[in-house]
Amino acid sequence: MQPLEASDYHDIVQVADPQLSPAGERVAFVRKAPSGDDEYETTVYVAPVDGSAPPRQFTAEEGADAEPRWSPSGDRLAFTSARGDADIPQLWVLPTDGGEARQVTDVVGGVGSIAWSPDGERIAFAQRATAEEREKELDLDASDDPEYERDAPDPRVIDRTVYRAGTQYFDGLRSHLYTVTVGHAGEDEGAVTRHTDDEYDFGAPEFGDADTLYYAVCRDEDPDDSVLYDIDALDLPNGESETVTRTTGWVATVAATEDGLLAYPRTPEEKAAMRQTDLEVFDCETGETVTPTSSLDRTVAPGGFEFDGDSLYFLTPDEGDTVLRRTAIEDDADCDVVVNEGDLSGASVRDGRVAFARSEWDHRGDVFSLVDGDVTRLSEVNADLLAERDVQEPEEFWFESEGHEIQGWVLTPPDYDSAERSSATESSGERSEPRDPDEEYPLAVEIHGGPHVMWSTSSTMWHEFQLLAARGYVVFWCNPRGSTGYGEEHAMGIDQDWGDVTMQDVFAGADEVCANYAVDEDAQFVTGGSFGGYMTAWIVGHSERFAGAVAQRGVYDLSSFYGSTDAFQLVEMDFSTTPWEDPEFLWEHSPVAYVEDVTTPTLVMHADNDYRVPVNNGEMLYLFLRKQGVDTRLVRYPREGHELSRSGEPAHVVDRLERTIRWFDGYSDHHDVPRALDRGDDGLSSAEEEDAGADDESESDE
Repeated sequence: MQPLEASDYHDIVQVADPQLSPAGERVAFVRKAPSGDDEYETTVYVAPVDGSAPPRQFTAEEGADAEPRWSPSGDRLAFTSARGDADIPQLWVLPTDGGEARQVTDVVGGVGSIAWSPDGERIAFAQRATAEEREKELDLDASDDPEYERDAPDPRVIDRTVYRAGTQYFDGLRSHLYTVTVGHAGEDEGAVTRHTDDEYDFGAPEFGDADTLYYAVCRDEDPDDSVLYDIDALDLPNGESETVTRTTGWVATVAATEDGLLAYPRTPEEKAAMRQTDLEVFDCETGETVTPTSSLDRTVAPGGFEFDGDSLYFLTPDEGDTVLRRTAIEDDADCDVVVNEGDLSGASVRDGRVAFARSEWDHRGDVFSLVDGDVTRLSEVNADLLAERDVQEPEEFWFESEGHEIQGWVLTPPDYDSAERSSATESSGERSEPRDPDEEYPLAVEIHGGPHVMWSTSSTMWHEFQLLAARGYVVFWCNPRGSTGYGEEHAMGIDQDWGDVTMQDVFAGADEVCANYAVDEDAQFVTGGSFGGYMTAWIVGHSERFAGAVAQRGVYDLSSFYGSTDAFQLVEMDFSTTPWEDPEFLWEHSPVAYVEDVTTPTLVMHADNDYRVPVNNGEMLYLFLRKQGVDTRLVRYPREGHELSRSGEPAHVVDRLERTIRWFDGYSDHHDVPRALDRGDDGLSSAEEEDAGADDESESDE
């Protein structure tokens, strides 16, 4: 068995978006795998729910496929795909009994959020287009002007509060809702109709009956600065719409039934980022609203819910797992757990049958089914890689921090001697005698982003955790106060105090690990991204505990973050102020305010097109550290956004992992290598590929 390497990312396959067929006999899902250094190949696969045959590829390897959705009769599968030279996803429909996929739309802004009508005659979708494009009807048929290309405005004139997100500027784009006719074998197919107008963003289209389309839209005075959403019903035959109910939250999504029931998330407006999200159900016939999750002290995952008969299924984070629950459609109902192990990223339900995507400690993610109480694994997309890699099982433990119970995990290296470890759940934390330094390991402490999210033993961090352990580090992570999955009081625990509270919890857990595992306390390292980057910078400004740190895509100055992010409301909600109301308070809670106290060598990594935490925050921290004479380096990734670590270009994902490990190794007595500052490109896959390319070129010249 070989240890995992950063470059193994190129061979790691991911699965997502499982969708059960109407009869509940098959499940379609998306398979995503790196393809070269800067792209992924995403295709749709289909598997029988009984596991009687392995998944088979259902769409061609011609582009980026997503959103597989079965027609109500199950005879067709719709999906979006960007094929050929086009990078704009269009709607495609594929007969499920054999035949070629056919392109249904050719629209300027692409297709997303697709939903079939119950009669199978239409598909609703969302599309982002400018007013000019709508006026020219390019959002209906772009083939009328095949030479048209979008140009970035010069100069860029901005009149919106939020004018960019992800990695792109909006530049006048607004999301509107459409339907397109879908016949059989191309008959009466492709007529696109726009159903919304005005300068708002409409989303979450969902059919009730075949003539009613529901959707969500924020029409507040400044929609970019509001969490209030209207949920409208559009009567398709006459084109008239009305607002049937309203909700509040970060995002609004909708599930609907043919008899007029609507489910949607609701989060209280006050301090919404830290509050629990409930599911409400509105009856369009009676006008009554019930909240089935009112007694459940867990937040509902937005978009992760659907009706099945008289029940409502939904996902919630819950003490390190993301679980699937079922509830009756009534106030204060029981919320029974249906699937309770692992990290579920998606689920689909039909007549009590469930298909779900789940990652666990020993795999990055696969598709499973639950039929008549029996769980069947339908895929093993990384079986070949895992058969050759030494994967370690994390150990869960709970520890106390200022009277609060915190959940954490430890992952040890492959050669770790279990005899060196006493149980973290039983030990008093006292050592009987000093340990032999030759039998100790460095410690890597990982801190999650958010701050209001939850980590598990798997999912997007699976590779990074296992990689650090393979490199010889004991790895520790936890869900400190502020995390979801432990109730609202836990999530509210960092109200107006991100830094000190989280640091106390992280240190309490790290102390427990040091007391119960063979850890060299002089070789501790810390890293994290986004809020985890904030905490990394906060910690090195308040403690000399760590020998090295890597701060990634972090918020380092709250006021500059507020003024440049699309998530400025997070500051208002978590700190109850703004930069002009109390600038000193926000400065006191900004890591860069304490840079004069930093001595820890700190690598700063950021993404150039990160519009959630813009790169000016990374530039500021780096410059401040340089001025203090701290060992530091700034690494910037072109074309990348805030999702760099999760879905960045494969070569960048690998490079980020390798640079993190190189930085730690250089300040660890357990690794006989120079500082990363003195190593050049040694140890980086990108340098090895360049050398190999140069050798090939040299050979071809001979």
